[in-house]
Amino acid sequence: MIDGGLNAYHLQYLMFGALWTIGLSLISFVGGGIAGGVIALCRVSPIKAVRWATIAWIQLIQGTPLLVVLFLFYFGLSIMGFELPAIVAASIAMIVYVSAYLGEIWRGCIESVPRTQWEAAECLALSRAQRMRLVVLPQAVRIATPPTVGFMVQIVKNTSLASIVGFIELVRAGQLINNSIFQPFLVYLLIAVVYFAICYPLSVWSHKLEKRQQFGNRAALPTANAT
Repeated sequence: MIDGGLNAYHLQYLMFGALWTIGLSLISFVGGGIAGGVIALCRVSPIKAVRWATIAWIQLIQGTPLLVVLFLFYFGLSIMGFELPAIVAASIAMIVYVSAYLGEIWRGCIESVPRTQWEAAECLALSRAQRMRLVVLPQAVRIATPPTVGFMVQIVKNTSLASIVGFIELVRAGQLINNSIFQPFLVYLLIAVVYFAICYPLSVWSHKLEKRQQFGNRAALPTANAT
């Protein structure tokens, strides 16, 4: 017994919820990253209709609260006869949400590659696919790494909304524990500590990557000027 009825079983259950928070975050990041990569490439497509369709999709998702997206996939689809388990509905909703934001972040990183690099690749008679694969994307990935790692913190924290559809992640596990012992301050303080333990290393990593990138840019500047 630790305090006010909180015991080792409760802490174990809380860690079980934390594992599912990490699991849902990974599913969201991998699935959303794949979809986000497609969205980013469509955003810089030379075909105007593809660009406008992608912009409309991004605006629709970014303009809709994640909570509403969760409701649509869990309750909305069940009304239409597609009853999804909470983990599946939460995963799909998170993937859709993450794809819109990562797609826009990565679009900005692709377009931030200097135009001289695009033009130099064109002078080498490379096709558009070759220019993207060999010249633009390697530089864009380097630029995109710090903001992508930083966005992972938002993904982890936003998984807490999955508790609203009954998915037992960290917050939902804490709610169930609190319902049994009614120690909200202690329980939610523990939840905050666990979230901090998950998110803080990602924030530190993002800052280190950002500083490394800035140092790399400064180091490359004299070389670029010399050429």
